[in-house]
Amino acid sequence: MKKAAVAMSFVSLVAIAGPAGADTTLRSTWAADGPPGTFRGKKVVTLFVSPDEQERRGVEGLLADELTKRGALGVPAVTLIPAEEIRDEAKVRPRLAAAGVAGAVIFRLVSDDRKLGQLGTYYGGKTYASLWGGYWGVGWDGVYAPGDLITQHDIHVEVLVYSLDENRLLWAGQSSTMDPGSASKLVRDVVKKVAAAMKKAGLIQEGAPQ
Repeated sequence: MKKAAVAMSFVSLVAIAGPAGADTTLRSTWAADGPPGTFRGKKVVTLFVSPDEQERRGVEGLLADELTKRGALGVPAVTLIPAEEIRDEAKVRPRLAAAGVAGAVIFRLVSDDRKLGQLGTYYGGKTYASLWGGYWGVGWDGVYAPGDLITQHDIHVEVLVYSLDENRLLWAGQSSTMDPGSASKLVRDVVKKVAAAMKKAGLIQEGAPQ
């Protein structure tokens, strides 16, 4: 069951989890069939699904920086889309098209309820298969209350990679981080793990964009 968001910041959530502890691991990944193409040298918008614009600015900036280091042109969604329009697909889609965005990397806190053997059905289903006419319309409804996301100080992040040119999900992963200690460390650890997996899948390459 989806939970309503509460007035607790992402930074507060990480602080509750406690001091820095174990590393981040990718507990599950999924990739679409067929050659994914590459985002090297292309604009990729980064989005943190959160009702807090200040938190979005910080997390999306970190995501964009890490992607740019790895050959894409990371652009925080907060710099392209006004806060009052972020949930409105009809307004977001033309803004991203006008900006020449080729892909999207979406970062969202989730509950620990993914069954590893069901990822093909889960991420291959209608809700996740496409960004437009699919995930964008429901992703904002899946913002969980931070208190529901802490299980023995274990924080889970779902990361989705979409091609906007093809309007399809290319890659999905869910990370697990024990006692990250800080929001910055959590984001950087997750992004590094995801970037390595994206590189393996052929979506990005190491090095600055050309």
